[in-house]
Amino acid sequence: MRPMTASRGGARGFTLIELLTALLVLSLLALMSYRGLGAVLDTREHVAQETQKWRRVAAFLARFERDVGMAAPRPVRLAAGGSAPAWRGDAAATSARLEFSRFASVDGVDLPRRIGYAMNESGEIELWLWPGLDVAPEIQAARYRVLADVTAFELKYLDSTLAWLDAWPPARFDSPIPRAVRLRIVLASGEEIVRVFALQT
Repeated sequence: MRPMTASRGGARGFTLIELLTALLVLSLLALMSYRGLGAVLDTREHVAQETQKWRRVAAFLARFERDVGMAAPRPVRLAAGGSAPAWRGDAAATSARLEFSRFASVDGVDLPRRIGYAMNESGEIELWLWPGLDVAPEIQAARYRVLADVTAFELKYLDSTLAWLDAWPPARFDSPIPRAVRLRIVLASGEEIVRVFALQT
């Protein structure tokens, strides 16, 4: 009996070169997929960080607008006699850059009090809260960080002649509080934000 031989049209296996070529192609595809996935993950992380940053900025601007919108034209009585202006802002101040009296909120969440905004040495904007309007000089304000990674924090004040001033109150008495306040902040990432808030004089 003669042994069976494969016919010319029969199936044959892959050669070693064909297998190596297929493995090389699959390796290249896997490498490109890995790099693509890495780029997608990096982009996703960057977008998440940017979203978080702008959420913090939006929350700070909303808080600042709410506070200055409730500014009260009421001077503060000092324990030693005399009074402090209802609104005090100084670009060269070593303490609070802005300090003012604020009405209570309509919803009753906040009491009338003295508040302030300043930037500390760590590049953070702080909110300063005193327990009330008329407080003893030895009582310090509670400080809360409301925005980090800031390189510039500037405020200007609009008087009745529609001139922007660096400090308030002006040398010539104008009104207890300015007509508007212009806020300029520069983030550590380079973005500059300028907003103007009208006040109820």
